[in-house]
Amino acid sequence: MGDAAEAIEEHGFKQTAKDLFAGAVGGVAQVLLGQPFDIVKVRLQTTTTYTGALDCATQILRNEGAASFYKGTLTPLIGIGACVSVQFGGFHYARRYFERQNALSSSALPSAAAAPLSYTQYYAAGAFAGIANTPLSTPIEHIRIRLQTQPHGAGRLYNGPIDCIRKLSAYNGVASGLYRGTSVTLLREAQAYGMWFLSFEYLMQNDARRNGIERKDVPTWKVAAYGGLAGEMLWLSSYPFDIIKSKMQTDGFGDKQVYKTMRQAFAQTWRTEGAFGFWKGIGPTLLRAMPVSAGTFATVELTMRLIS
Repeated sequence: MGDAAEAIEEHGFKQTAKDLFAGAVGGVAQVLLGQPFDIVKVRLQTTTTYTGALDCATQILRNEGAASFYKGTLTPLIGIGACVSVQFGGFHYARRYFERQNALSSSALPSAAAAPLSYTQYYAAGAFAGIANTPLSTPIEHIRIRLQTQPHGAGRLYNGPIDCIRKLSAYNGVASGLYRGTSVTLLREAQAYGMWFLSFEYLMQNDARRNGIERKDVPTWKVAAYGGLAGEMLWLSSYPFDIIKSKMQTDGFGDKQVYKTMRQAFAQTWRTEGAFGFWKGIGPTLLRAMPVSAGTFATVELTMRLIS
């Protein structure tokens, strides 16, 4: 029994290492595919300068050049790779935990063989992945948003990611500066990744069951399609939290601060913009979500199949 437990633990450790590596590869693909869409989303969320997504993209191209669609990319290219690595590593770690618990509760000996999860458990595993990701995603996204929304040319506030980190941390320390918006990020991450992984697993398992094949035999193009649909569910289920996060992370400091707390940001958005205020920029976000999430899941699945 002890040898079996050690074998399972060793298998779990090796598998977690593979999950982390595959997630990192998927994260790089996610940034390269999604960064131009993301800068449009953030500009629409945090300013009233543009009439819509097309106007925003046109003005950025005309006034700042094509390279501006990749402003602030260095930080997420490194950081989002780490974030997606943690997301997939955290999800599969929690999934294996639930599999062992299910095996024990059904009076079966724990083994490396999978014990099916309920959809509630898939959501919980995804939420765990989002929570585990929050300490990384909060400062990474904060830096990216500051770089994306700073004035162009002579009015620039930050000379790059390192300068941005230094200046954000100078305001009331790291916790209140660099990590501003952590609470709402935690809520967004738990809900978003709970729905992301739940939706993907639901679609993949139903396809495998419907066609009488193993999950690993689902064609790559279907993996990409289901990943894209999961990306739509991620944003539809969590977008209001993302709006508030963006508002708090582009807010001023000191006397220029508009939102003192997450609760105040929610209340003021409702009071001044109504329900629509929580969905500004949803169009380009959903447009971005399909290819980005499709590319992420397809890359991760393909990487896992290659290294398994």
